[in-house]
Amino acid sequence: MTVRPWIAHYDKGVPSTLKPYPFHTFIDILRKRAKEKPDDTAFFFKGRKLSWACLDEESDAFAAALADMELKKGDRVALLLPNSPQMVVAEFGIWKAGGVAVPLNPLYTETELAFALGECGAGIAVTLTPFYGKIRSAGSSSALRKIVASNIKEYLPPVKRLLFTLLKERKDGHAVELHEGDERFGELISRYRRNPPPAVDVGPDDTSLFLFSGGTTGMPKCAVCTHQGMVASGMQIASWFSVVLDRGKDIVMLNMPLFHVYAQVGIFGAALVEGYPACLVPNPRDLDDLLATIRTLRPAVLPGVPTLFSALINHPRVGRDRKALSSLKLSVSGAAPLLREIKTRFEHLTGGKIIDAYSLTEAMIGSVLTPVLGTYKEGAVGVPAPDVDVRIVDPDDGRSDVSTGRVGEVVMRAPQLMKEYWGRPTETADVIREGWLFTGDLGYLDDDGYLFIVDRKKDLIKPGGFQVWPREVEEVIATHPQVSEVGVAGVPDDHQGEAVKAWIVLREGADTLDAGELRRYCREKLAAYKVPRLVEFVSELPKSLVGKVLRRKLVEEHCRQASAG
Repeated sequence: MTVRPWIAHYDKGVPSTLKPYPFHTFIDILRKRAKEKPDDTAFFFKGRKLSWACLDEESDAFAAALADMELKKGDRVALLLPNSPQMVVAEFGIWKAGGVAVPLNPLYTETELAFALGECGAGIAVTLTPFYGKIRSAGSSSALRKIVASNIKEYLPPVKRLLFTLLKERKDGHAVELHEGDERFGELISRYRRNPPPAVDVGPDDTSLFLFSGGTTGMPKCAVCTHQGMVASGMQIASWFSVVLDRGKDIVMLNMPLFHVYAQVGIFGAALVEGYPACLVPNPRDLDDLLATIRTLRPAVLPGVPTLFSALINHPRVGRDRKALSSLKLSVSGAAPLLREIKTRFEHLTGGKIIDAYSLTEAMIGSVLTPVLGTYKEGAVGVPAPDVDVRIVDPDDGRSDVSTGRVGEVVMRAPQLMKEYWGRPTETADVIREGWLFTGDLGYLDDDGYLFIVDRKKDLIKPGGFQVWPREVEEVIATHPQVSEVGVAGVPDDHQGEAVKAWIVLREGADTLDAGELRRYCREKLAAYKVPRLVEFVSELPKSLVGKVLRRKLVEEHCRQASAG
């Protein structure tokens, strides 16, 4: 591919390429910052500041501790932690010891944890104390041999730490007794503080992360990321943000969970590359805490998903104080489509910009973004970032490009793509072909190179042989004034093979909408075969922690009810 029309639409100051990428890792970046600006703030957490020098010193200590635990280069270490200093210190310590960090969702059930530990083969895990019993039990049938437990209070300021000890520690399950052989994180840092880190050669081509992804099959798999991939992605996103940010000074919020590629590789990477101090937020769903943190620190960047931005718009505190979000220069919306209404209202509140972004775990982020200051096209997720190529191919043969404006499968090529699915060569060969990542998403490019995502290839509904994209139906239903949220999927149907079904969450106080009226509304905007044949009103939709509506869960519940009834 030589034609890249999207480059003409980059904001002034964003380069068309960042090649050659520097031959270094995040470890090198941290050590350089600790040497040149040791006292500058790297992270904020609950009123405490963590300097670059402190982060470097404490991660050195943890690396030394891991070496004494006989961690070898390439060994995996699971992380069951919220966004916290422990998470960052542990991760850098793992990398310095030559290990591979495997961030896991702290809300995993014991069964899910057991599967994840078996899949990644982690021998050591670092966990927050309330999750200690769960991971200890889940790891009993895996390679897990040692657990390091950390109490959240270890990085709290003195007064908050005392209050936590008196009022919350035991009541909230933070006080735990460890099994013989397990360790406490804070004690390890103190014990190894004066020890040099292990002399392990860690290079850009070495593996840095395993991130779990459902991929195109729905079964969780470990997507393998390299140190070079993290640097490349961080540089791409940092270059995109640079047009409105003050380098090294503006604060970036890390409110999205670090076990997800969005925060872990994207936002964290961009902050690290440019030296932006970042604020760690342990609970992304606690909007009161998030708003209090924004009021105190006055950050410039807020990543999120459409449901977060909608919730902030409607939060009573924001309603009372129209300047509550005025520090935000740039907000980034990912994981789901951003409606124009939310974009317009949020930009009015902040005075800043909100951009759409599109990627997936296998692409290791940094893929497609809306220009910050340039042309916004409703429905588009943006244009490819520097050094990212996007093509649209025939979804049936997977080879031939389709013409501009035609829908096909989105495939991309970039320097930060995952290396493989760990231990799954067949699945790897299915999604990475001749250097191109086959995303499983259906979309099209317009003449300017803007990408429009239509839907997931696997979510395509085929009622009576027709093709219906759930997102198209969702966007129509979402415009109804009584609808708050909607999910659409195909469910088994004896007559059509599949039927279009819509699950509706009504706005507060809106209780007059019925299925018949909704279908009449849809018929004005959709072909008859796209109108939902089934409609169910629900109190909430199942979502992932980053805000994606889980259509699969909706279908599973429908089928369960059908078989039971």
